[in-house]
Amino acid sequence: MKTFSLVFLTGFLGATIASQACDLCGCYTPQLNTMPEMNYSLLPWARGWYGAVGEQFTRFGTLQLDGEEVANPTGQYLNSSITQIVAGYQINSRFALQINLPLIYREFKRPEGFEIQQGTVSGLGDMSLLLKTVLLSYASPAQRSFEFYGGKNPVAVEHEPDLTASAVLLTGIKFPTGDSSRLKEEFHEVEVPGAPESGIHGHDLTLGTGSYDGLFGEQNALRYKNFFFETNAQFTLRGDGTHQYDFANDFIWGGGPGYYVVRNRDTIFGIQCVAS
Repeated sequence: MKTFSLVFLTGFLGATIASQACDLCGCYTPQLNTMPEMNYSLLPWARGWYGAVGEQFTRFGTLQLDGEEVANPTGQYLNSSITQIVAGYQINSRFALQINLPLIYREFKRPEGFEIQQGTVSGLGDMSLLLKTVLLSYASPAQRSFEFYGGKNPVAVEHEPDLTASAVLLTGIKFPTGDSSRLKEEFHEVEVPGAPESGIHGHDLTLGTGSYDGLFGEQNALRYKNFFFETNAQFTLRGDGTHQYDFANDFIWGGGPGYYVVRNRDTIFGIQCVAS
């Protein structure tokens, strides 16, 4: 089925990696260098910690056969929403550890023989643990100004650099925390003569792959003031799945321009146009 995707992000940090054909694949990895330097004087214990939320909505609504669009008389579709909750700790300027918790909601309509089945599936997806290694980091010289705060003596204020660039290596593991029971459908499908064929199967509805997977990726980011451009690439090495169903290894990439609508010491809200 052809996919139409809308990527929207919000949270404490901004960036996204989205997969169009397989929404189980991408890990949301916020760019730490996009965040202005925070003031930890009130919460010194929070230094190094960060959090973020990423949202991806994907609609599968066009039926295809061998890459060609075909009629969809039953109006079958699959709407998929994945909310990724991210928590991480920046060990130092080069290394950070991050946990991704995906919350998945799917709504679908498909033919089952001569009947129409509609329903939803929801729950926790497969959790990921990532190590982020900074390969390259650049920031333009910061500007300094003098401000007067009630007194006569000026106070020097260091401003954030206008231009930043970074390249980050991602390595990690994905755990089979998502319910993979829908994969059992793959072994019990029966073709009914004369009935419309379904384009939505168990592997489309499952919340998890049922396997431990290796994650390897790379992320590039360029920011000028509130404008940014990011590219991402990620390879997933699949392990042996449960129910004797193994997902194939996959490689995804994505990138595009974006703009931070809000970017301050506490919150970032950004919108990005992504091709993948």
